[in-house]
Amino acid sequence: MKIALVYDMIYPYNIGGAELRNYEIAKRLSQNHEVHLFGVKMWDGPNIIIREGIVIHGVCRYSDKYSFSGSRTVGESIIFGLKLFWPLYKERFDIIDVSAFAYLHCFTSSLVSKIRKTPIVFTWHQYWGSYWQEYLGSIKSFFGSKVEKMVKYLGPNHIAVSQTTKLDLISDGVIADNIHVNYCGVDLSLVNKIDNLKKIYDIIFIGRLVHQKNVKLLIEAIKILKISWPNILVCLVGDGVEKNNLQDLVKKHSLEKNIIFKGSIVKREEIFIELKKSKIFVLPSLLEGFGIVVIEAEACGLPIVVINNKWNAAQELVESGKNGFIADNSPIDLANKVKSILDDDNLIDLMSSESIKKSKGFDWDSIVIDLEKYYLRVLANEHQTKY
Repeated sequence: MKIALVYDMIYPYNIGGAELRNYEIAKRLSQNHEVHLFGVKMWDGPNIIIREGIVIHGVCRYSDKYSFSGSRTVGESIIFGLKLFWPLYKERFDIIDVSAFAYLHCFTSSLVSKIRKTPIVFTWHQYWGSYWQEYLGSIKSFFGSKVEKMVKYLGPNHIAVSQTTKLDLISDGVIADNIHVNYCGVDLSLVNKIDNLKKIYDIIFIGRLVHQKNVKLLIEAIKILKISWPNILVCLVGDGVEKNNLQDLVKKHSLEKNIIFKGSIVKREEIFIELKKSKIFVLPSLLEGFGIVVIEAEACGLPIVVINNKWNAAQELVESGKNGFIADNSPIDLANKVKSILDDDNLIDLMSSESIKKSKGFDWDSIVIDLEKYYLRVLANEHQTKY
């Protein structure tokens, strides 16, 4: 098959769950198929490059040529949608897999699909639904929500990366039989190459420093935990538009010696090293379509603490009391859940073993085999429809 994967961000030039998923599946699919990634150009040199067997197309640039703040402007999304048409059209693909967010490029991909008579699949890394109101307020959320709803009707083939996202799509009118769940994963072979390391950090967070990651909740919880654990040490890995605000909050609570801002880490091997140097992984996100880093933390043997929120699919990956806890969206409850783990070495060991067991069902290799079978079913269905 000749496969196109479309999303504005491309790993490793930007680090996020959707681009990491696309890159990991493209790398594996390219062993037997011709795979092309289409996105925004964040590198010097030619617009088309080949990396690990993947043909990568930079169709335009955003306002910052070499980085992405985590917040797209409407204008940037429109530019990407427009600039995408010709590079995608001039190739003849067997299937187009387009990541639904940030939506506008979905209409371009759909148009190319119709002109070329190429089957198209929409991959939903998350479905915002009512979160639009929470995030943007009434006016902006109205338009964002409307565009999201329109994308649902561009074609019958949908992939959800979690059961939560599938249920969100169903609740908003997508037919259940038209949604295939294909999870995200972890490179278990890479994780297993790294030896267990001395624990340096009590807590680690990995993710973009943006609104929906809710890192301020973790900082407020550390303020409480410091009373019982005055030398508690937390590592925050990532960067984003909220970084300055979060650093100010750390100073306000006099937590400079307790919380380290590590910055972004690109290589997964280095991510796994930081995880293996930590006792507990905390992801306080309000919104997660899946939470790749949760599976990665589990593979590294960490107990997990996530937040109970209707938009948070990472809850699917935690069995509360078994491999971690699901805390309320409050500093006190989050602090209490973390403290109950830190206070009990036996519980840490038990939860570590359960986390490793949980991660074994999410190896990227098996996920890509499932995805490849789904693509072939879509192609077979298209062929039957034509004839």
